[in-house]
Amino acid sequence: MGLKLAVMQPYFIPYIGYFQLIQAVDVFILYDDVNFINRGWVNRNQILVNGQKSYLTVPLKDASQNKLINEIPISTDASWQIKMLRTVELAYKKAPFFSEVFPLFEQIIAQKYSSIAELNRHSISTFCRFLNIDTQIYQSSSRYKHNFLKGQARILDMCQKEQARQYINPIGGMELYDANYFAKEGIQINFIQSNPISYTQFRKPFVPSLSILDVLMFNDKRTIKKHLDNFNLV
Repeated sequence: MGLKLAVMQPYFIPYIGYFQLIQAVDVFILYDDVNFINRGWVNRNQILVNGQKSYLTVPLKDASQNKLINEIPISTDASWQIKMLRTVELAYKKAPFFSEVFPLFEQIIAQKYSSIAELNRHSISTFCRFLNIDTQIYQSSSRYKHNFLKGQARILDMCQKEQARQYINPIGGMELYDANYFAKEGIQINFIQSNPISYTQFRKPFVPSLSILDVLMFNDKRTIKKHLDNFNLV
């Protein structure tokens, strides 16, 4: 089939479907030179707190939808790091894989970063190494100089520069892409559709679609590998 490529904005500790997409391709592009979206997934995600979904949010400085993701710094008030680590510790200290996973998360959060894009790149790469996902991960801002292009024209340009023959996108983006537009350039487009995933969370009703952090706290690597493979391409 040739090289497979995917492009996504850099999300903060994203859900398992994001990592399914990374694993499904050879090259994964963190799309960090597009406009920031307020109340999206770039600086927040959800974990389990007392059986309920609860947001973990990285505070930003001068965030604006008129700025690119890689232009937005994290708040200089370091107290957010202490609070976030404490929240995760209290939420998951009785989880079966806490002792293995919490130090990993602590190592990610405790560092200083120039932007939210840098934090997300580091965390995504760290989790991929932990899960033995060896996909090449690049940042669009440092690899391409094509901001004059828009929409799927930018995606096509990335595919062509990487000599990709297949572009894979989350199922939610089906309306955004024209398969014929890519096919004319010899590129097949497919969409990844995650199947339902469940696992035991403190013997309470399962809460789906949480951060990869939740998956890691409750599952061994062999089980997570099965979850990562639990999708269809359409």
